[in-house]
Amino acid sequence: MSRRIGFVCALLVLVFTVFAWRLIHLQVLKHNYYQEIAADKHESRQVILARRGRILDRNGEELAVNIPVQMVYADGSRIHDPAALAVLAAPFLELPVKELTEKLTTKSKYVIIRKRVSEEKAQDMIRALEKANLHGLYLQEGSVRSYPNGEMLCDVLGYVDHTGHGADGIEKTCDRELRGQEGFRMIEHDRKGREIVVYRGQEQLPENGSDIRLSIDMGLQAIAEREVDEAYKTNHPASATAILADPNTGEILALASRPNYDPNKFNEAKQEQLRNRAISDMYEPGSVFKIIVTSAAYNEGIIDDKTRIFCENGHFSYGGKTIKDHHGCGDLSVSEILMKSSNVGAAKISLKMKDQLFYDYVRKYGFGTRTGIPLPGEISGMVNPPHRWDMLTKTRMAYGQSVAVTPIQMVMAMSAIANGGKLMKPKLVLSKGEGSAELQEPPVAQVVKPESANYIANALEKAVSNQGTAPLARVEGYRVAGKTGTAQKISPHGGYLEGRYIVSFAGFFPVNKPRVMGIVIVDDAKLGETANYGGSVAGPVFSKIGGKTARYLDMDPEPGESLSKEGSSTAAVNVR
Repeated sequence: MSRRIGFVCALLVLVFTVFAWRLIHLQVLKHNYYQEIAADKHESRQVILARRGRILDRNGEELAVNIPVQMVYADGSRIHDPAALAVLAAPFLELPVKELTEKLTTKSKYVIIRKRVSEEKAQDMIRALEKANLHGLYLQEGSVRSYPNGEMLCDVLGYVDHTGHGADGIEKTCDRELRGQEGFRMIEHDRKGREIVVYRGQEQLPENGSDIRLSIDMGLQAIAEREVDEAYKTNHPASATAILADPNTGEILALASRPNYDPNKFNEAKQEQLRNRAISDMYEPGSVFKIIVTSAAYNEGIIDDKTRIFCENGHFSYGGKTIKDHHGCGDLSVSEILMKSSNVGAAKISLKMKDQLFYDYVRKYGFGTRTGIPLPGEISGMVNPPHRWDMLTKTRMAYGQSVAVTPIQMVMAMSAIANGGKLMKPKLVLSKGEGSAELQEPPVAQVVKPESANYIANALEKAVSNQGTAPLARVEGYRVAGKTGTAQKISPHGGYLEGRYIVSFAGFFPVNKPRVMGIVIVDDAKLGETANYGGSVAGPVFSKIGGKTARYLDMDPEPGESLSKEGSSTAAVNVR
């Protein structure tokens, strides 16, 4: 009996010793291992989204904002039946069951399923899941990007794609500053997936994105949008573009083009609507380019205010080809060449210049190089170097053929004439972040001397007279300087398309102290060859934009300038 009792006692001691050792093994030696398993099962790292910065115009008007919504995310570690969960949740999330099932078949603890769900549907879904005892879908406060002005300024703003990243426009180029830095929170769930708040662990708050303030003035933008839209509907062109800028600082005040799109519905837009034509369309500028050869030659002392050029009565045979003017003239001064837009006169001035010198000035004005405007998709245009020229190239370049530019390049070049010869970099972003200093953009180069620029500016004022090509571009009460452009469209198969034109007008006012520089470009208006000229199509659009701009900016009319419309609709002998 004593041996049996001893044996039983020894056995019990051994059993309890094994149990004790097992407990020590589990609680002490394997403590960290099992703690990690428990944490992995019940704890998760929840992302705290940063607030995306707003985009504002120069006066603080909101152009891109965030709208609070419920965001639905999945925790794959708590999903046991993806198919059943998808069938129940799909109607609330408005997603196909098959697509939702694929998203829910994951081991990841944080997968965003739907970024934008109404509060009512989100709560109804959660109640339905609890009733069915299904786990794995949870709610989180989120936001979606919204553009209060719809289609307006779409080419500048761009949009945010489904991943939350900027995909075009300022949204893309300033994405890092706008997006900010995500935070996180370590949370613990009970067996039903509900957070145990008292066990909330480590937390790092997000760094919200910075607000971006643009140089755009939405009052001027609305004016440009309205007039471009009217021109687009009236003339039925392939496209129409208008840009307003401050020639003294390079600040872009408005940029509008057609066709356009609504960034709130970017996925519905066609590729043609998404292209920013102001920086990605390349075209032959036509006679607007005459400001380059005349200012360069004047700056070099090759011509002066006493120079007269024989314009061959409108037909100049050179290099086996004939250069023609719309209206033939004899001897013309440089001012008259610009006023009457003589191709022959511009070509003859170019022949007075050495090839390399002329090419250098074209490049100094910024052609053949991206301007550096902070928007994606800008192209550099096309300027061939002298070693690729033939006998005719220089004379053609003088009046805007054999060279391809972008609208933004032409704006900056004309601005150099307006501001005393300084080429400015286009400025679109004024500041980044509340209270940050305004970003400064120094001049890129002094292209011509102030006196040379002023001489050309005064000559361009005559182009907007009844004797010039752009009387319809006048702005009542203000002295306007500008130049028309009418260029045949280039055929993709070589040569030019018969009867199809890209017309433009680029100008600034007031002449003595320019505040506004503008360009209007209308591509392939359906008007017929005899009516499709820069002075008769683009000029009136500039006039309307300019008049409303002057009133919006409360500009005082200039002394001596008539406020009546008398003479403004006079049929000019030459509106080319």
